[in-house]
Amino acid sequence: MPTEDDVRRICLALPGVSERESWGQPAWFARTMMARIWEPGVLTVKTTEREALAGNDPATFYWTPHHDRSPKLVLVRLPQVQPEELDELLRESYRIAGAPK
Repeated sequence: MPTEDDVRRICLALPGVSERESWGQPAWFARTMMARIWEPGVLTVKTTEREALAGNDPATFYWTPHHDRSPKLVLVRLPQVQPEELDELLRESYRIAGAPK
């Protein structure tokens, strides 16, 4: 089961990523925000597959009305996601957030 520390390790291993607080929670930035702890055990990431992820696995992936205006944001329940999938999601979010060339 991935944890916030796993998210931190993956994010900070990517070139040019920094960590700072956003709305009182840890967040990771490439050019723009790529990931943020939404609440304990829940991570926000950017993806082009939000509908498919939530449709196929709503126990792991979802969004709130707050996220409706941002169609690339999805919430991920960390206890439910597989470590390999978390790594893949964070790398995709990194690219969408403007990974350095």
